[in-house]
Amino acid sequence: MISPAPRIGVLMLALSTALPAMAADRYVLDPDHLSVGFLVHHIGYADTLGMFLEARGEYSFDEEAGELSDLRVVIQTDSVFTNHEGRDDHLRGGDFLNVDEYPEMVFSADSAEALGDRRYRIDGELTLLGQTRPLTLEATWNKSGKYPIPPFAYVMGVSARGSFQRSDFGMNYAVDNGWVGDEVELILEFEARRQE
Repeated sequence: MISPAPRIGVLMLALSTALPAMAADRYVLDPDHLSVGFLVHHIGYADTLGMFLEARGEYSFDEEAGELSDLRVVIQTDSVFTNHEGRDDHLRGGDFLNVDEYPEMVFSADSAEALGDRRYRIDGELTLLGQTRPLTLEATWNKSGKYPIPPFAYVMGVSARGSFQRSDFGMNYAVDNGWVGDEVELILEFEARRQE
């Protein structure tokens, strides 16, 4: 005769194998509500504010568990914009982004650490100029819900910040003389639509 404890164990095992695991939802960044910005010191006087005007990305998120996975953001380097044509041409060239050889900059991450109060630490990797280095973003999950205007999709909004040393990627122009700062502060603001 089988005792009650093993019976319960067998029943739980059967249920766990019979029931499908809850999958995270897939989200796609909305290009119309996506801002990728950066700040870099200029000769110590002030920071230059720039943007990348073209980017795309996806990730998976389990809202109930608050778990992020499979994040990938791809930025088109030739879309750099600082509101100064000559500077933008210089940034696209070999001293900086070298867009002809490296048309994309990619941030990817497999997971995130919940810090509480809808804040997360995302330890990922940035690939720039053919080099891949660690990059950490501090992100805030601002809001999720059904969008109030067409197409009434379910949308998640996020703000994220991080920084890296451009010299770590071999971008050394004007670092030694301090004319252009080595540290690049990243600013990401986006809305992402849940895929149905």
